Amino acid sequence: MGVRPLRRRDARTWARLRADNADWLGPWEATLPREAGPPATSYVGMIGTLRRRARLGQAMPFVLTWDDEMVGMLTVNGITWGSARWASLGYWVAKSHAGRSITPTAVALVADHLLTTVGLHRIEIAIRPENAASLRVVEKLGFVEIGVARRFLHIAGDWRDHRVFQVLAEDVPGGLLKRLEPPS
Repeated sequence: MGVRPLRRRDARTWARLRADNADWLGPWEATLPREAGPPATSYVGMIGTLRRRARLGQAMPFVLTWDDEMVGMLTVNGITWGSARWASLGYWVAKSHAGRSITPTAVALVADHLLTTVGLHRIEIAIRPENAASLRVVEKLGFVEIGVARRFLHIAGDWRDHRVFQVLAEDVPGGLLKRLEPPS
């Protein structure tokens, strides 16, 4: 299991995973408010936008892998430089691969990269209070809850509250991946 950059040739696998997991992902997926207009749902449009934002240093799209096959996605969004130096993470994994520590491992790998190699200071993850699987990810990794963001994100046709968690670089001098290792 691991992560790698998202590629254009992932289009078929992405489309199959999204179709096969529509019911599994639907309650947690961001939607556009009606006044925002029709969503741009094509893979080519999405990857084009993400790659442009990546070149500008604003985002990083990754694929979650199992046996070198795409099984989900993790996106670093809202990368902020200057005196703040932080970003937020969003992710999903196919139902067939949930519960295998793929997501916590991917979050740890990407967060460690962001906090060390990239030089960010803070990583944030916002989760709907009802999303028990995602709450387990931040619990396993020791993210700290910092509050509730009311009506934070438009999901399934309405503005939804989210619990907000963070990890700071100084909180994990040995990295987040070490937190997943069994005690020796």
